[in-house]
Amino acid sequence: MISDKHRIRNFYRIGLIVIAILFVLVYHPSAIAATAKHYTELEFPPLKQVQIPKYDRYEMPNGMVVYLMPDRDLPLVGGTAIIRTGDRWEPPARVGLANLTGVVLRTGGTQKHSADELNQLLEQRAAAVEVGISDAFGSASFSALSEDLEMVFGLFAEVLQQPIFAQEKLDLAKTQIRGGIARRNDDPNGIVGREFQKLVYGSDSPYARTVEYATLDNISRQDLVDFYRQYFHPNNLILGIVGDFDSQNMRSLIQKYFGKWKSQPNLSQPQIPTASQSKLGGLYFVDRPQLTQSYVQVGHLGGRFNSPDYPTLDVMNQVLNGFGGRLFNSVRSRQGLAYSVYGVWSPRFDYPGLFVAGGQTRSAATVPFLRAIRTEIEKLQTDIVQPDELQRAKESVLNSFVFNFENPSQTLSRLMRYEYFGYPADFLFRYQRGVQITTAADVQRVAKKYLQPEKLVTLVVGNGTAIQPPLSAIASEVIPIDITIPDAKSG
Repeated sequence: MISDKHRIRNFYRIGLIVIAILFVLVYHPSAIAATAKHYTELEFPPLKQVQIPKYDRYEMPNGMVVYLMPDRDLPLVGGTAIIRTGDRWEPPARVGLANLTGVVLRTGGTQKHSADELNQLLEQRAAAVEVGISDAFGSASFSALSEDLEMVFGLFAEVLQQPIFAQEKLDLAKTQIRGGIARRNDDPNGIVGREFQKLVYGSDSPYARTVEYATLDNISRQDLVDFYRQYFHPNNLILGIVGDFDSQNMRSLIQKYFGKWKSQPNLSQPQIPTASQSKLGGLYFVDRPQLTQSYVQVGHLGGRFNSPDYPTLDVMNQVLNGFGGRLFNSVRSRQGLAYSVYGVWSPRFDYPGLFVAGGQTRSAATVPFLRAIRTEIEKLQTDIVQPDELQRAKESVLNSFVFNFENPSQTLSRLMRYEYFGYPADFLFRYQRGVQITTAADVQRVAKKYLQPEKLVTLVVGNGTAIQPPLSAIASEVIPIDITIPDAKSG
């Protein structure tokens, strides 16, 4: 407890500080005024050159690739394993299998520890082990205080190598997913994002399909075991560790816990599913009478990060998007047509991503909003970018570049992803150089080449009665989309 004497002393100190501040404000106001500048007059030192921290990369006899990046700033150690797998390779009749495998791999316990024991051991040490599988890769991670490293790392290795996929944990995960299916139409943002993906990629595409009750019911514990056995091998995995450790000791620890994990000599890499645009143009509508505003997405199939034009496309992004971008300035600020508005060229590593523009607007402004978005997209092709626009866009990209390397963990993760997807380790620096040399003519060139107004797919989720003028004012046909959730029997 704090004594009365300490309280009095603290109040006295605070009083002296307040008196000193008032003295400066009353008797030396010019000292304060002299330091105030308009934000346009502020000068900042140039950003420091980004440096990649030192790291080691080596390959174990069982084929597992390892990255080590010591960082002694804090007594913490974290690691991530990237597994060459993904939900794009799960059978169409069992959509949801990859996600369930990742979830129950972690929650189902191991051959040495039950799920509850595993959780208790980690919680007692403020440590974590997590697993997940996305569309193009799986990941498993751990974090721990450096003093608890060996114990936590041993549990991490257990989860990866000795999962038991407990049936009761699978049943629990299925119940949670069923709850998500039942609620998925409650969020209009979720509807517009999900259905737009289906329109562009196709509803059966591995990049757009969704888990349903029927596909969930088709998944058994043995399916999880088989999926795990197909992909989880040391020669199908990249492990990266960053934090407070000695590299030689860390190598010994990795050998201790992963050295006996046998490789799969007959491992074959599945072919990456292709992606093409399913709907070429068209206006699609999901009627939600309870809504007071419209949720809109407009776009088409995009590209990949390894396109030689990616740096220029990212500059184009900045011209169109964000605070100070054309969409914000025109559609939101000058015309007042949107609560939010955006336009993004969003590539992927090994399959085409999306170009998507959109936002939220009041129901009565839906048609003008759509027209305004399309106008700004077309202007990128016809109107040369002005010098101030180009400078703002390039500075925005280049100034944010350093945030790709905020900490060693982020840097290591990027290096691992580049190796996983077959990109050069200096890819981001090549991108930086590409941004630096981008000209206004380059921006117009890529806008003409990659933006395709005739292929723009338009999706509106909103209140059909309240949208006035109606969507038929800008399209000869408005195609309704049925988002009814199929039951287990109908699939």
